[in-house]
Amino acid sequence: MDLVPALEEPLKKVLGPPTAKVMAEHLGLHTVGDLLHHYPRRYEERGQLTHLADLPMDEHVTVVAMVADARLHTFASSKAPRGKGQRLEVTITDGSGRLQLVFFGNGVHKPHKELLPGTRAMFAGKVSVFNRRLQLAHPAYELLRGDSEETVETWAGALIPIYPATAKLESWKIGKAVQTVLPSAQEAVDPVPAALREGRGLVPLPEALLKIHRPHTKADIEDARSRLKWDEAFVLQVALARRRHADAQLPAVARKPMPDGLLTAFDDRLPFTLTEGQQKVSKEIFDDLATEHPMHRLLQGEVGSGKTMVALRAMLAVVDAGGQAAMLAPTEVLAQQHHRSIVEMMGELAEGGMLGGAEQATKVVVLTGSMGAAARRQALLDLVTGEAGIVIGTHALIEDKVQFHDLGLVVVDEQHRFGVEQRDALRGKGKQPPHLLVMTATPIPRTVAMTVFGDLETSVLDQLPAGRSPIASHVVPAADKPHFLARAWERVREEVGNGHQAYVVCPRIGDEEDDPKKAGKKKSPEDEAEKRPPLAVLDVADQLAKGPLQGLKVEVLHGRMHPDDKDAVMRRFAAGETDVLVATTVIEVGVNVPNATAMVIMDADRFGVSQLHQLRGRVGRGSAPGLCLLVTEMPEASTARQRLNSVASTLDGFELSRIDLEQRREGDVLGQAQSGARTSLRMLAVIEDEEIIAEAREEAATLVAADPELEHLPGLRTALDALLDEEREQYLEKG
Repeated sequence: MDLVPALEEPLKKVLGPPTAKVMAEHLGLHTVGDLLHHYPRRYEERGQLTHLADLPMDEHVTVVAMVADARLHTFASSKAPRGKGQRLEVTITDGSGRLQLVFFGNGVHKPHKELLPGTRAMFAGKVSVFNRRLQLAHPAYELLRGDSEETVETWAGALIPIYPATAKLESWKIGKAVQTVLPSAQEAVDPVPAALREGRGLVPLPEALLKIHRPHTKADIEDARSRLKWDEAFVLQVALARRRHADAQLPAVARKPMPDGLLTAFDDRLPFTLTEGQQKVSKEIFDDLATEHPMHRLLQGEVGSGKTMVALRAMLAVVDAGGQAAMLAPTEVLAQQHHRSIVEMMGELAEGGMLGGAEQATKVVVLTGSMGAAARRQALLDLVTGEAGIVIGTHALIEDKVQFHDLGLVVVDEQHRFGVEQRDALRGKGKQPPHLLVMTATPIPRTVAMTVFGDLETSVLDQLPAGRSPIASHVVPAADKPHFLARAWERVREEVGNGHQAYVVCPRIGDEEDDPKKAGKKKSPEDEAEKRPPLAVLDVADQLAKGPLQGLKVEVLHGRMHPDDKDAVMRRFAAGETDVLVATTVIEVGVNVPNATAMVIMDADRFGVSQLHQLRGRVGRGSAPGLCLLVTEMPEASTARQRLNSVASTLDGFELSRIDLEQRREGDVLGQAQSGARTSLRMLAVIEDEEIIAEAREEAATLVAADPELEHLPGLRTALDALLDEEREQYLEKG
């Protein structure tokens, strides 16, 4: 919500090119408005300091503390062989703890003069450990004096703002830059209509910006925060409400299933009854399909809650009504698998035009990039003539050559793996906009759904079909208790002994080293710390086959295999010919082998919470109970281990998605969903601010219904344009 025109002034002009360059490169700030919206992360009170006792390792920190003592040592080194090397050690304290600062060489002179015992200052640097003690080497610092004009001005406020900073630009330098541009805040155009602002008791935007950067009291900070959070929620929800409003104006063909048609025939041959949840969600979908505006629905369901069945019934309803349905899957393995299971569920209803096909039958075709030319030609022909009512494919469906007779419904599986451009390209293949159903098995908390997929109506499947077994999950601490790992492999042998199968999942494939570009790459601090790369499929499979799982049939599956080989491996596993499948996360989505009851996830700490939940959903799909073992070498106290404990303690995906969100900041979640555009949320916390988002959504809907073009709200239009710069506007349109 960067505002014009004073706030569009480039920082180069105001702060000078060197500072502006660092701000642009490291913080993504380009204009005065960007900088005004770079809010302090927290505030230090003059009398209260950051607890030195709580400093995080390896992070860039800013602390306010007092010098307790300072000592200059001389030493001999290769550069200063005659004992002329100098090292200044300064100990600082804040009452809660002590921290050592070190300066070397020529860098000692200035701090030696300035950092005298009793001096108070802000220090910024990266926390490291030396001789088992925390220290900051060569920290930047700013003395807190109360004498010269400028510092009296700067530090007069009782609260010192601490900004999200980088090694190149300390918090207090950002503070000074903010001080320079703060007068422009008076010209900020307020996006929230006055009546709404007064009704909610929100302070005007210029006042909020002043209070967030220069608060005198804690109440100032609260006022500013509630106002700025409301802005973010409201402007985003207005954008989404306009999107929904525009979609509702589009024409679409209403698709009502025929009585006694394909859908009825399919329902009659189902060997089980649908769960209440499936019936309720199906009704919502059928109601949408029956209208003359395109459906835009998000179907989220727990792993294994029967989303595919709901989607298939929607596709059959559209075929019944004379249209075609396309299902877009993220990988070939998954497209093939959906095709197999749909054809199986439909039986002779999938044999349209063939000998033995039922009279209401249609044809179900699959279309992927690696198909042979003849099969591909036939599939394309079936689509253009309308012979095939249902097509399942990967992004091969999106190519220009693919044409439909009458595309009525697009089902997107696992939407978070598709760019919106791809969804849009497929939607463009209908004569009129087709209906859209987006499915995800990654449960999304309600507020994230309102924020990221705010232009879709949401349906939730939260019951598991009857006959599904619970999955027991346990963390296996391989480093602390190696005998637990040995026991894990015994458990796998026991499952296989009982006629079942198992997965072993690893983070890497193991043939990456051949790539010279990657081999020379710098390792991340985590890898350095652990001194070993993540475990790889090829190595683990080899060790297991020769060691703890000797005598069992072990196969591997990963993304770089030829599609035919992948398919062959999956078929053998599904047929029960393979005992143990060692794989990467290619099995994460949709792979369905009811006889697989155990899964061992190696280096489980390297996967995200929702990814672990997805993977775990591959076992316990039959009537036998499932077992998931999360193997890690992380120490008991680490956050990684806590994360694994939370996955082991609950099977509720919505609960896990909340935990996941609280641990990763929302920025990441929204950042991914917003196709790489800078996340617009600086102040809003998607989980905590659920009420604000829900209220903003209602206000936005009311406002857009009354004035879709926002003709009477120029301030709001300006803020929207800034939020939806070209890239984002298109993103939301395609959403």
